[in-house]
Amino acid sequence: MSAEVRSFLGRPIIIGGGIAGLLTALHLSPEPVLILSRTPLGSEASSAWAQGGLAASLGVDDDPVLHVADTLAAGDGLCDAEIATRILHAAPNAIETLATLGVRFDRTPEGALRLGLEAAHGRRRIVHAGGDGSGQEIMRVLVEAVRSNSSIVVVEGVEARRLAVEDNTVRGVWASCSMSPVFFGTGRVVLATGGIGGLFLDSTNPLGSCGQGLALAARAGAVVADLEFIQFHPTALNGPARPLPLISEAVRGEGAMIVDETGQRFLEDLHDAELAPRDVVARAIWTHLSNGHRVFLDGREKPGPTFARQFPTIASACRGAGIDPVRDLIPIRPAQHYHMGGVAVDLQGRTSVAGLWACGEVASTGLHGANRLASNALTEAIVCARWVAESVAGSPIGIRTRSTAREIPAPDPLSLRPLLSRSLGVKRDGEVLREAVSTLLPLAKRHDAASDPAIAGLMIAVAALLREESRGAHYRTDCPDCAVAARRSRLTLDEALATAAELASSSTLEETEQ
Repeated sequence: MSAEVRSFLGRPIIIGGGIAGLLTALHLSPEPVLILSRTPLGSEASSAWAQGGLAASLGVDDDPVLHVADTLAAGDGLCDAEIATRILHAAPNAIETLATLGVRFDRTPEGALRLGLEAAHGRRRIVHAGGDGSGQEIMRVLVEAVRSNSSIVVVEGVEARRLAVEDNTVRGVWASCSMSPVFFGTGRVVLATGGIGGLFLDSTNPLGSCGQGLALAARAGAVVADLEFIQFHPTALNGPARPLPLISEAVRGEGAMIVDETGQRFLEDLHDAELAPRDVVARAIWTHLSNGHRVFLDGREKPGPTFARQFPTIASACRGAGIDPVRDLIPIRPAQHYHMGGVAVDLQGRTSVAGLWACGEVASTGLHGANRLASNALTEAIVCARWVAESVAGSPIGIRTRSTAREIPAPDPLSLRPLLSRSLGVKRDGEVLREAVSTLLPLAKRHDAASDPAIAGLMIAVAALLREESRGAHYRTDCPDCAVAARRSRLTLDEALATAAELASSSTLEETEQ
């Protein structure tokens, strides 16, 4: 491995093998690039599990201005309007790029793209591939393209554990593989590590997505943004399987209804009912479940007989649970689904650390605000991957450092899931958040398997505690009102640790005085 490491010195290194990472690598071609993937490409990336598709204003009755307006409304005052405008105006061309690469998007008999409807969209603008298999189809094409590209080297079974940083500048990556620790010297690193679902008991994400990109960036000193905003998808298949199988919003877009065990459509009083914004629907279902009810998705009439043809992945998951969606109600519950927050980046994906970029779910561009509009995530990834690649290609190689590789424990969030699920769920409470921060602080300072997940969880909990309002996907039962002035949150690891230490100190003082 040492000879290989020497030959890679100076190459851009992309950490992660999902849509954001693979597309960034392809856009960098023919410049040599190295992809580090913890698992075989496509085997455990959230991208491959994406059902909803990509949102883009492609209909004759649509326009990017309308798409931006829907995005800003869903974001509840926290979207960056300039960034949203640039990304969503670029979306139609990005869809065309994927089609040129060979992605088989669903089309009408006349050959036009078939456009679906999802919650909080004012127009049909969701592009699918293989019904509810959009992510899988896109990943198929990108993996084939990457493997056939001679300028891209993929190293699988290798996990990035730390970034080497000097003077706020990236110098390399410490990684671990089955043989021994490895150090890759480079001045250009792209984080494309995905989300945080593995931190929760109930998630639709691969369990290996446990906020490792956040921990890497935080330990490197990067600024993170809006970490408190975590989207809980309202309709995950409620059963023993983990991760929970997702039931795409597109099913409701085709007319499926949400009912309880009595058959009541308890969302009827909501504006747009089943197609209200995700945070609204998730909280309503969570409350109904908490009150002792059971909740179901009823697709027996709509989509009805065409269910399996339109949504083959979901139909298969239902069959695996002994459910026939044409005849049976589908039990559902909210589950962690997407992280609106992440490493703070500009439009080129640059972080606050020189030589470090972020793309995809691990990044916070400002597009999603407090509540992601359905199917904007893959759109963001495919648009921003090109801009990140252009920025990386136009940046100096930088100073490459040689270093002895060191053994760093693999992250394991298992022991933290109950705590994080209880404190950072659909509804939150200040006292519970303070207790979580106090518990996570000593864990984050250790150097064991729980420390990196604890760092990610601690920073999210601190951000959630500091936001003393309810906005979008962040709902505080002790602060149910929305502040008049919207503000994005920004935080570093040092700031989070200092805040947590101050809270712990004040709690100890209060106990002493009592």
